[in-house]
Amino acid sequence: MKRLVAGAAVLAAAGLGMARWAASRGRVPSPAKDPLEAGRWLGVTVNRPPDEVAPSGHLPEPLARVDAEVRMNKAPGDRGTEVYARPRQHRAGADGVFARLRGEDPRTVIRTALRETKSLLETGDVLRSDEEIGTTRPTVPGKVLDMALGRASEGGRL
Repeated sequence: MKRLVAGAAVLAAAGLGMARWAASRGRVPSPAKDPLEAGRWLGVTVNRPPDEVAPSGHLPEPLARVDAEVRMNKAPGDRGTEVYARPRQHRAGADGVFARLRGEDPRTVIRTALRETKSLLETGDVLRSDEEIGTTRPTVPGKVLDMALGRASEGGRL
């Protein structure tokens, strides 16, 4: 019995230590906490030279269809082209958070367009995550999975 109590106390102390360590680490600012976050550039590195990324100054189709400022630089070490984009208009603060939850955040559209541009230029096709099967899953975990698959191209780092 004493071993069980001692083990539980050690686990609790370890958990408390990990929680304090995680809280002390710096976190990436969210658009709700940092109003400048909404106007920052999003970027990808495409493994193609600049003249293939935007021949004659024409942007690739995924980037051409969004309302965004776009700039391109040659990537260091001859590793292709860095493509950056940011929305011309952005929502800051709580309005930006609610727009993201509703799926109306312009940064989400630009993030998706950058991913599609990279995929299109490097592979010749836009790669997608698992497509919808046509039926929704009736369970709660199934609905969460359907929602995650529907928004898979939006999130994460580029």
